[in-house]
Amino acid sequence: MADITIPERIPINLVVNGERRALELTPWTTLLDALRDRLELTGTKKGCDHGQCGACTVLVNGRRVNSCLTLAVMKDGAEITTIEGLAKDGALHPLQQAFIDHDAFQCGYCTPGQICSAAGLLAEGRARDADEIRELMSGNLCRCGAYPNIVAAIEQAMSRS
Repeated sequence: MADITIPERIPINLVVNGERRALELTPWTTLLDALRDRLELTGTKKGCDHGQCGACTVLVNGRRVNSCLTLAVMKDGAEITTIEGLAKDGALHPLQQAFIDHDAFQCGYCTPGQICSAAGLLAEGRARDADEIRELMSGNLCRCGAYPNIVAAIEQAMSRS
């Protein structure tokens, strides 16, 4: 069997929250770890680290992605939006405001992933009612059980978009 040489670090470019960022990462660095540890964007949370809780959800080219399961080198050139990038010009994103309006968080740990997932859900345009919101948000868990308030917040943001 031939020896395989693994590069120590691979250069990649990401557009994170509208800003081009150049990184040199080991091939096994997850997008979550690149965001939190290398770019110091700690709003995205590490929950289960197995893609089961959704706390790490970010938008990659506008689509919802579990960043703990995504290798950063696979997203070279991609546009990444984290919770820190949703607000514009000092104004909260409608989902952020709706989460406040509906007290859709308790401990707040899952909230960044919930909001990023909801932003992707709104962009997809597939949810038409509360049942569909619940189904399409089922990959995001809330240990505190704030689900009714989360659904109400998403419904509010849907009605205003």
